[in-house]
Amino acid sequence: MSRASQITLATTCATAIGVVAFVHFAQQQDKAAMHAGVIRDFEQQRIKRERQADFEMQKALQEEYLKYQTVHDSSTPEPPQSSPGR
Repeated sequence: MSRASQITLATTCATAIGVVAFVHFAQQQDKAAMHAGVIRDFEQQRIKRERQADFEMQKALQEEYLKYQTVHDSSTPEPPQSSPGR
């Protein structure tokens, strides 16, 4: 084999190995990114469930408290109380 063909073969092999290594690395990075997305989605769903449970608990407490006390709407002014002496 001539010197030029040996250099060409070595360069081609090195380039092929480099491309395969790069593609393998890129696939690992993509897989890790997709896995992180799944983990993030699970975390968001967990937070959503917790917030929904808190909301339902607050709603139940509000209904229970409304049974025991009356609540007046503060947006409408109450009529002035007249004194019994006047």
